Amino acid sequence: MQFGILGGYLDKKFSKDSRITMILMVALATFLFETGKYIINIAMFGVPIEILAFLKLLIVEIIFNIILTIILQPLIKKAGYYMENVFKNNNILTRYF
Repeated sequence: MQFGILGGYLDKKFSKDSRITMILMVALATFLFETGKYIINIAMFGVPIEILAFLKLLIVEIIFNIILTIILQPLIKKAGYYMENVFKNNNILTRYF
């Protein structure tokens, strides 16, 4: 849910055409997700706190997601524009009333 809120906020602030912006958003979302997941694992399952191992995992996850974003960016961009047209331009509820 927090990523949807973050995406909605950043949608108005940054250009979707910039590859750098997209990479930064993916890195930030990965950082937030992995940190949240680690905190939940510590709180719920009693996982021992190992900062060095967590930082190694975090760096690998961020680099992997950035590489995937660079490779898949054209498809993500097309899907993003399609979804934007569906939800913003077409007033879906007005079709039925």
